Amino acid sequence: MLIPKSVAQNVIEAGLSAGADFCEIYAEESLAYKMLLQSSQVEYICGKDTGVGIRLIYGQDELNTYTNQLNEKHLISAIQNLTVTKRPINKKINLGEDPFQTPFITAFPHIHRDSNLEQKKIILQKINKELKSTSAYISQCILSESSVFKTVQIVNSEGVFVIDMRPRRSFVAQSIVEHQGQKEAGYQRIGLTGVSDFSEEELRQTTRDSGQMALNNLNAESMPAGVFPVIIHNGFGGVIFHEACGHGMETTAVAEKLSVFSDKLGKKVANPCVTAYDDGTLKDKYGFIQRDDEGTITQKTTLIEKGILKNYMTDKIGSKKTGYAITGSARRENYKYPPTSRMRNTFIAPGNCSLEEMIKDVDYGLFAENLGGGSVTPGTGAYNFTVGSGRLIKKGKLDKYVKGASLIGNGLDTLSKIIKVGTDLKLAPGHCGSISGWVPVTVGQPPILVSAITVGGTKT
Repeated sequence: MLIPKSVAQNVIEAGLSAGADFCEIYAEESLAYKMLLQSSQVEYICGKDTGVGIRLIYGQDELNTYTNQLNEKHLISAIQNLTVTKRPINKKINLGEDPFQTPFITAFPHIHRDSNLEQKKIILQKINKELKSTSAYISQCILSESSVFKTVQIVNSEGVFVIDMRPRRSFVAQSIVEHQGQKEAGYQRIGLTGVSDFSEEELRQTTRDSGQMALNNLNAESMPAGVFPVIIHNGFGGVIFHEACGHGMETTAVAEKLSVFSDKLGKKVANPCVTAYDDGTLKDKYGFIQRDDEGTITQKTTLIEKGILKNYMTDKIGSKKTGYAITGSARRENYKYPPTSRMRNTFIAPGNCSLEEMIKDVDYGLFAENLGGGSVTPGTGAYNFTVGSGRLIKKGKLDKYVKGASLIGNGLDTLSKIIKVGTDLKLAPGHCGSISGWVPVTVGQPPILVSAITVGGTKT
């Protein structure tokens, strides 16, 4: 326990005595470990951070502060400094004896250490050597395994008392190939929530996939530009829905009328073949949480059902501003940020079409096998994403690999043009940035066929 109950109660009473309608304490201890292999050398990095965020809500307004000092005197002083512009309440607020509900507490074994470091080092060096032996063109392999063991304590004036342990691991493989002055790269990531290690075979396969992606790009031809049917593959292909649509379904944007999905609840926003969820309950997935960062039980939220917008993702402030029910979607990077409505594991649900059937239906188009980085304008849903690895489709068959392709479109428009959804759902881990910092998430989808997307490439 980071902050004793008695201290937490006194701090909350001080916040309420300052006239706040609601007072929240978010304490956190975070231990981070990273093993990095680069140029065949292994480096090990570790760090620790501890702090407390305090939030006061007055109606629909909130005040936030944070500190690295966990003692009672300092926390009450932080509240006094925070509320200096507010009219003080003379009446002392007393919550009474033990005002908190039955605590919600999770625990994992050996959460505060990373084990078998020397063994992991040997495994990464072996995998690096194996990959380089597969092709003389592979000039560099960068492997990174990260572990974050976070313990959070959430206590508020509504009786919430939560202590939650949140261990996460991720592994990233990047391969660089070079031939006759031409360089290409391949990138793959896996991630999980929990204390289990990745198996050696998982690390090896992820590294192989990054190497193969780079080699495919080395032999690829330039992508012609135009407007084509596009099949976006499963897994990280779901980043387009996440970025161009998901952020617009968070009440962070909806409440301020900054989203194209504002005022569209109950209306058609996609082709009827599209159903999508934001599901925080998927255990082991990178965006899994048992309680959100306001202490609310997580849930599976239906965002779109057969093309109809069903729900937004809502936190406490979002609920106050919009009237929509809280969905357990409040998230923050750490104690330095106030929570806002954010995605967890967000994906398009499986349909009934095989990938082979989709390919056969395309006379000429693009198969976006892997997506890379991109940019989105949240207020409009306009996006631009690079295609990390892609292939032309000609007369219903996969053809040569292409490079230099990008997908340019608008989230609402693309949703309306998804004409087929595949059966093979795959999820992929990542980190999402917004006004409450960077949080671990999962994106995903089965393969989808979009009837037309503007594809950036080489002019023909």
